[in-house]
Order: sequence, then C-alpha cells, then structure tokens
Amino acid sequence: MINKAHQLSMLLVIIIITLGCNNTETFRATKSDFVGSQTCLECHDTEYQLWQNSDHDNAMDTAIASTVLGDFNDAEFERDGFISRFYIKDDKYYVHTQGPGGVPGDFQIAYTFGVRPLQQYLIPFENGRYQCLQITWDTERGQWYHLGDSVYGDQEILPDDWLYWTNNAQNWNGMCAECHSTNLQKNYNTETHVYNTTWSEIDVSCEACHGPGSEHNRWAAIDSLSRPETENYGLAVQTSNITSVQLVNQCAYCHARRTSFGDFIHPHDELFDIISPQLPADPFYYHDGQIKEEDYVYASFTQSKMHKNNVRCTNCHDPHSLKLKYDGNKLCYQCHKQEDYEGYNHHFHKLFNEEGEPLVLENGNKIVAVGEGSQCITCHMPGQYFMGVDYRRDHSMRIPRPDLSYKLGTPNACNQCHTDKSNSWAASYTEKWYGKSTHYHFGETMFMASQGDTAAVPMLINVIKDENSSALIVASATNYLANFPTNKTQTLNRELLLNEEALVRREAVRNYIPTDIEDLKSTLLPLLNDSTLMVRMEATSHLSVFTDADLDSLTALKLKNSIDEYIIATEYSADFSGSRHNLGNLYSNLGQTQKAIDNYKEAVRIDNQFYPAKINLAMLYNRLGRNNEAEELLREVVDSNPEMGDAYYSLGLLQAEMGNYDKSIISLQKAAELLPDRSRIWFNLFNLLDFKNKIVDAQKALDICLKIEPRNLEFLYAKIEFLLKQKREKEAVVVAKTVLEYYPDLSDKDALLHFINGI
Repeated sequence: MINKAHQLSMLLVIIIITLGCNNTETFRATKSDFVGSQTCLECHDTEYQLWQNSDHDNAMDTAIASTVLGDFNDAEFERDGFISRFYIKDDKYYVHTQGPGGVPGDFQIAYTFGVRPLQQYLIPFENGRYQCLQITWDTERGQWYHLGDSVYGDQEILPDDWLYWTNNAQNWNGMCAECHSTNLQKNYNTETHVYNTTWSEIDVSCEACHGPGSEHNRWAAIDSLSRPETENYGLAVQTSNITSVQLVNQCAYCHARRTSFGDFIHPHDELFDIISPQLPADPFYYHDGQIKEEDYVYASFTQSKMHKNNVRCTNCHDPHSLKLKYDGNKLCYQCHKQEDYEGYNHHFHKLFNEEGEPLVLENGNKIVAVGEGSQCITCHMPGQYFMGVDYRRDHSMRIPRPDLSYKLGTPNACNQCHTDKSNSWAASYTEKWYGKSTHYHFGETMFMASQGDTAAVPMLINVIKDENSSALIVASATNYLANFPTNKTQTLNRELLLNEEALVRREAVRNYIPTDIEDLKSTLLPLLNDSTLMVRMEATSHLSVFTDADLDSLTALKLKNSIDEYIIATEYSADFSGSRHNLGNLYSNLGQTQKAIDNYKEAVRIDNQFYPAKINLAMLYNRLGRNNEAEELLREVVDSNPEMGDAYYSLGLLQAEMGNYDKSIISLQKAAELLPDRSRIWFNLFNLLDFKNKIVDAQKALDICLKIEPRNLEFLYAKIEFLLKQKREKEAVVVAKTVLEYYPDLSDKDALLHFINGI
C-alpha cells in the first residue's frame, strides 16, 4: 500500500514534468524578437569581444568623430576640373561636391560605410534614399580617391547615367543595406518610390547570423537546474552541429553575388528561397571560373575541391572576429601535410628567411618580397583589386594554369607576381617543374561554348555528367547549352529539369523550349511544386501564358498562387530595372497590358540605357498598333548600342511592316553585318531586296543563306522560285535536283520531277 508521503512525492514529480513540458512548448510556440547584441554580452563575453571592431561590427555606423576616418579638415579633392571640399560644421560632417544633375551643392554625411581598406560615406536624399558618395577614403594610404576611376576606367559617367552617384547604382537601400545591418527591412513602395528602410542594429551584429534572440534570452534567464529542454537553446538559427553546406549557405546570403527575393527573415532553411545566385560564368567570371567582377566568394568557394570535401568558412575564419585562425601556411597545414608542401620541390620558391632580392616591377610600383612565392595562398588563391584598393582573393583555390591563360586569356598566379613575363614563360616553368599538364579543365569548354563553337556541345555534356563537377559548374554548362538548341541538347535539358541540384534545374527551366502548348503544360507545371522559390519563379515566368480556362481548377489555383509569389518576390527589388522588366514580361503574358507598359517604362526611368525593356516595350507597342512609338524606342536602342545586331533586326522587321522598305533594308543589312551567321536575317533581307527588284543584292543574300544552311528546304525552294522569275530555268533545275538528293522521300517529289523533266 502506497503511503501519503510517497503519493505527495509522485504528485510533485508529475507537476514538475508537466511544467517542464509546458515550458518547452511555450518556447517552441513563441515568436522570437530582435533584442540587440548588448544582451549577449553577459554570457558570451569572449565572443562579443572578438566581434567588437571586426569588419562586421564596423560594417556601418553613425558619422561621428570616433567613426569617421576620412580627412574632413577642409580637405580638397579635384577631379575633372571640379574641386570637392570636405569639412566639419557644428560637429557634423559635410562635402561640397557635384550632386543630382551635376549641380554643385553641400551634403551632410549621415553614416560611415565600411572601415578597411576603404571607407565610404552615405548621404540622405528625398524619399528615404541614402546614396553612397563615390569619392572614397583610402584608409591605408590616407587619401581621397574616386571609385569611378578604378571601376569604370575611361567611361564617362554623366549625371543621368544609372551609375552616377546620386542614381540607383549607388543607392544604399537597394544595393548595399541588406548585408551591412541587422534585421534590415527595405520597405520600398513600388508606387511612390519611397523607402522606409529600418534596422534593429546598424551593423552586422550577433543576431544577423544567429537570428532574433529574445527566446534564447528568456530561456537563458531560467535557473540552469530548471531550464526545460528546448530546440537549439531557443535560437532561431542553428550554427552548430550542421553540415558544411548548411554553414556555407548561412554565409551565402551576403557573401554571394545574387538576386534577393525579400528581406532576410530568420530562419531560412533553404538558401534558394531567399536568393538566386550568379553563376561563375562570363561576363562576371572568367571562363575558367576565376573571379572577374565583385563576386563575394560564394560561387568561387562552392566550385572548389575544398567545398566538395566539406571544408567550411569557419575552418579558416573565426566566425566572430572574422580573422584567419592562423598566419601563413599554418592555416593550410590544418588539413594538408606540411612535409609534403613546405619544401622547395613543391613550390620552387625561396622561403621568407632565405637570402635573395625582391621582385621590383612596374617602375618600382610593385614589389614582391622574397618568400612570397612559398605561400600557399599566393599560388592557389591569387586575387585582384576591387573598388580601387580592396584586394580580394579567389576562393576557388585552384592549381595555377598559365597554359590556360595563353589559350583563354584568363589570369594566373604566376603572372600576377611576374608581371614583366609572358604567359608562355610561366607555362614553360610549370611544365619544367611539374610536367606537361594533361588535366582537362572545364574552362576550355566554357570558352568554346561562349564563342558559339558547336564542338563544345559534347564537351558541355561531359561536364554536366561528370560527378566531379560542382553544382555551379554543371549549372554553368547547362546555361551554355542554350546556345546550341538541337534535339540532343533539348533531350538532355529535359532530363536536367529533374536534377537534384536547384541551380541546375533553374538553368534547365530557362533553356526549355516546348514542342507545343501541351508539352509546356506537362513538363513545367510539376515544377510549381519545386522545393525552392528560385525554380518555381523560373517555371512561373514560362507558365504565366496560361489562363484559368486552359487548366483544371486546382492547377489554375496553384498557378495563381505561384504568380502572386512571383510578384511579391520580384517587387522586393522593383527599384532595379531588371525586376521591373521581369514584371513587365509577366504582366504582358497575363494580358494586363497597361501594367506591362508601366513596368517597362519604369525600368527605362530607372536606367535609360536598359535596352531589354525598350525592346520588349517596342514589341508590345507593335502588337497594339503603336508602331511609331515602337520605332522610336528601337532607334534609341541602336543609337546607344550600335553593336547590337538583334536590335537592328527587330527595327528592320518593324520598318518593313510599316512599309518603310528602304529603311528596313538598311537596318537588316546592319543586322546581317553584325550577326553574319544568322541565316534568318539574310533570308528576310533577301525577300525585301527581291521585292524591291534589287536582283544582284538579293541573290547574294540568298546565296549566303544557303551557305549557312545548305539543306534548308525553305531556302532551296526560294532559290528555285527566284531563278524562275529571272527565267533561269536550267539553274533552277540544278537546285531542284539538289532538293531531291537531300530529300528523296519528299511529299511533293512528283511535282519536282515533273518540273525537272519538263525543262
């Protein structure tokens, strides 16, 4: 028999267990809020101290004496004959410089942006905009310089250019903010163009990576003996006990060149629900995947062998201070055997402690110290300067291939030090030291594909099917496959729609060419259920041509939801021309003509050189019968982009439709000159020349068509008809016989034979 004391004890145990369960459930149910990094200090002092004064801590700050590094002591900076002046007034920082429209004015500095090796300054404007001043402080040399001189070279940036400092390319809210502050909410109004951008902390603080901390703090405030079991200590983002891919993806939101689909709301388990990364392909990367533009590491690192072998960012970088964990080669010797790689027989360069003379190059402006060549990162992580003074290393961690540089025009580590030598000189040394490289590199394939060389097709297929190819390289090869739309490549592309890698699926959707409307339905509709927003959006852009009447009710509802999802994600970046252009395309497909026109016009307002929006708006005007407006837009495109053959082609077709045949001939001739391998341009030109009775020129154009596509039946029949019009029957018979040779089972074979025998 159980006594009362034991009953009471059991009751207390039940109560405690029940309370514990309720606490756990409460932690899981309550939404976490941002509470600020100061609340982390009490328990996480070590991590907090490491974070302080880090690049994340200094990512952005209020412009005060302790944060401003530039010289504002009436300093002057002259460029293109205009003197800008930096000064302090009432403890506030100002610059007198050319502002909107190129008109001089005085502008107050509101915030500092970055800390090393350069610091930029943010200036407030109307409608909640903050703009990045392009006159920038070099923190290492202690001097002002202009970003345009290093970024845009000799290109003249006029005040109406998208790139001018008061326009969208230098807009903080859209271009920079989401990665320099914590809990950044962009809040852009697509109708009024007003920003109401907010943040919880001005810099990249604890909660930028760990997520909002209120639930964690509430859990931590409970006595340690009474704390209930709770998932991940109440933190929104798990940063420990995760895979290398998961950790790299957590860093990728900011450390990737990408398109964003919305504010970075924690937690996001799927990277491709919040961003769509840029592939390591031309023009942003070299053909072999090396960095070319500002690429922010992700696409470089994820094509590396390191990433494939589960190396993660935090193996080399302290996650709080961001500093390297070790100096010099010791960092690499965490994994690579020192005895195998530290000796002369591996790197063939002197060590730091050996005697020798440094390399002095470029009239003394470049000095390479003795021992630099023995450092792993010098050869395997070469870099280049961005923003004029910021040297960033390529994280693809590749073997130097000067032999590829000779073939592809790509940089290599050898010639980044030995700038006075040729690629062939470097290649001869690497062959002498390591033997002739027989290792095939995907860069050769990408280069050939970019040149339109059909020999690249089987090589692209090999890259795609190679299990050693990273997801980004397979996706890049899939992207290039679109240049060669054959039955074989389209069959492979259809298989890639089901690839396990979302980036590959994205490219396959972009490349997809349906055989008919039913094929479009059956092939892409299933992708509205894709696990990633990135792929669903690509599928939606294709499927938006369907109306409710084309689909069953459930599928129509699913497509409507996907279209709504697409609009919300695209409107997040609707302050960019590209997003407005995409919205214009969507609304055009949906038959919402005025919304399409409004978005195309907005794309042009944002960037008056954004030609895709002008071309598509011209096509829409053409469908509406507004051909004069369409012609004006296409003329603007060819005037500002005289190398754009497709624009001349569209203009020529439009002018022909309008009856302006002489103008059309001139436009089509220009298009054919710029795109000499496009048979369809030559064929349209032939038809016009034939119509205008320009017999000699017409025959030349038609002969070029047949030289490009000698078996094209349409072209062959056109030649027969053309020759008969000129009463050149015997020549027409020769062409007719050629047709029968190429197509012995032709449906109108008898008619051709009758014609041949009758001559």
